[in-house]
Amino acid sequence: AAMAAFSLREVLDAFRGCVTEQREVLLEPYLSGWRGLIRFLQSLGAVFSFISKDAVAKVALLEGLCERQRPRSLQALVQQELAAGLAALRARPDSGCRTVLRLHRALRWLQLFLEGLRSGESSPSVLCTDAYNASLAAYHPWVIRKAATLAFRALPSRDAFLEVMNVGTPQEAVAMLGDAIPYISNVYSITQELFAQHKLLDLP
Repeated sequence: AAMAAFSLREVLDAFRGCVTEQREVLLEPYLSGWRGLIRFLQSLGAVFSFISKDAVAKVALLEGLCERQRPRSLQALVQQELAAGLAALRARPDSGCRTVLRLHRALRWLQLFLEGLRSGESSPSVLCTDAYNASLAAYHPWVIRKAATLAFRALPSRDAFLEVMNVGTPQEAVAMLGDAIPYISNVYSITQELFAQHKLLDLP
């Protein structure tokens, strides 16, 4: 099946609908936002495949888990999985919490990268490398870090990125990034707080 083209609008809509008034992170729009972000990564070609492949696997894992356990929100998922105790949760390689944590780290990288693209202060390859070093790099083995940094050197221009956003002119893309980033940041910081509170930020 041909994949639907990426549009930044779907990511904006999903992350906008992600957080309730009680600051719950709803899993359905969260996954939907991630599916959009994965399409964004895939539309940029092989450079990001080492991140997008992992994200595809994690999203599929979470989707399966949502069908079985039916947690409505990230908070509900954490409660469900912590019911058996932190030690039991730490021992599970396929837990929802661990899966979310992997996506959460990648979301930080994307958030930083998109912020850089919006401001346009340096080239995408520099932005992407800086964002990666400030987020995912710490969790990747040296071999992957080396490959990533090399791959980022080959990134297209900022205009090419803004075009991939599929929302009109570069100006319109920048404006929509300005709308989308606060919602993504909000989801990121609520997740960060929740995981910190329950000591889940270093799940193996």
